[in-house]
Amino acid sequence: MSDTGYGDFEFERRFWVRDLPVDLLDEAPATIVQSYYLADEGYALRVRVQTPGAPALDPALTPLEALEEYEDRFDFCAVTVKGPMNSGTRYEAERELDVAVGIQLVRRGGQRIAKSRHSVWLGDDGWVVDVFAGGNAPLVVAEVERGGPVTDLVVPSFCVTEVTDDPRFANDALARAPYGTWGDAYVAELERTGPRFLSGLGRTRRADED
Repeated sequence: MSDTGYGDFEFERRFWVRDLPVDLLDEAPATIVQSYYLADEGYALRVRVQTPGAPALDPALTPLEALEEYEDRFDFCAVTVKGPMNSGTRYEAERELDVAVGIQLVRRGGQRIAKSRHSVWLGDDGWVVDVFAGGNAPLVVAEVERGGPVTDLVVPSFCVTEVTDDPRFANDALARAPYGTWGDAYVAELERTGPRFLSGLGRTRRADED
């Protein structure tokens, strides 16, 4: 929930990463396994379990294998209701659950993803970098979140193009259609069209621009 008067609305922007600098990676990132019980036209119902820090996921692990591998390390679980993304704004209402119950919910149903989440402070913003495992490897997505609309953003040089409003990169979409099945086609598409960034959110510039 936003703490700046916007209630349950979240403000974020997301970017596709090609080459992530190794020095930005946490030695013990958070490990996340989550399951989508509903995902339709941007509306979603998600259960997530998460560790505070652990060795990075083996990208070959499936979400269920990751759940088993890290089961003793999970210390947080929540159920989240989401609305469609609109130019970096999305309704998200979250409630914390008992971890043991959450693990069983993720294990028993829904469509799952697993990822390592690295956190880094760059310029004036805190960023998270998600490194996906299983069928979504080798996808890497960087995300910045603020308490209000993410405007006048300085984008790290490792962020190639914005995918905030690309429904293929929503986590609920990745649970249904993993990146590994269409990633090569996306890279070819990006070569043809070039990078893009959302308009109408002030000035967006790369960190390596003068």
